[in-house]
Amino acid sequence: MSGDDGVFKRAAAEHALRFLESGTVVGLGHGSTAAFAVRGLASLLRAGVIGDIVAIPCSREIQALAQSLGIPLTTLETHPVIDVTIDGADEVDPGLNLIKGGGGALLREKIVAEASRREVIIVDEGKLSQKLGSRHKVPVEVVPFGWSVQAGYLESLGGRVAVRRNGAGSPFVTEQGNVILDCDFGPIEDPASLAGRIKGRTGVVEHGLFVDLATDVVVAGPDGVRELRRGNPRT
Repeated sequence: MSGDDGVFKRAAAEHALRFLESGTVVGLGHGSTAAFAVRGLASLLRAGVIGDIVAIPCSREIQALAQSLGIPLTTLETHPVIDVTIDGADEVDPGLNLIKGGGGALLREKIVAEASRREVIIVDEGKLSQKLGSRHKVPVEVVPFGWSVQAGYLESLGGRVAVRRNGAGSPFVTEQGNVILDCDFGPIEDPASLAGRIKGRTGVVEHGLFVDLATDVVVAGPDGVRELRRGNPRT
């Protein structure tokens, strides 16, 4: 992450905190951008700007960060409806469809997104593209058993597939014990259609195409911060 990217991500995260109100259930996304929002939320709570918040984290990493900062946590079993979730994205198209999962938490992130009344995505402007897949591969989480068969299926859909690996060169394993296949489909003409075809395969747990889930996208760049809302053209 470059210095400018970090500044922009922080600016977007701080702006997104305006969507939060006292007495609400908040979803906490995964990744470096979401971590800025978590730290900002903790500061607001300490200052008494907002209160009576409970939060649901999308990963153990964010859970540990939130706990260390004193943010009260809860679960979807206790609070099955989330008022606002703040999360990052790897790529955003003009319809506010997303590619997510670069950090490996796409399954929990999508569960939380689908349980949220409002899904606020925070990005730097470098994440915007005219078509998903132009800048980022689509992560697909699959069970370890028969993963190579799933890789072949994804290739039949037009993807160039690579097994995600960790720093030691071994396959990356998600918090659910699954494998991630990073699929390069190139620019995607119909994200919803591709999402359905990927998900229709036994052994595929989830994919990183988030279609019709984001309600708001906060974009930060050299010219400042702006909000995009579903249904509005990008300007």
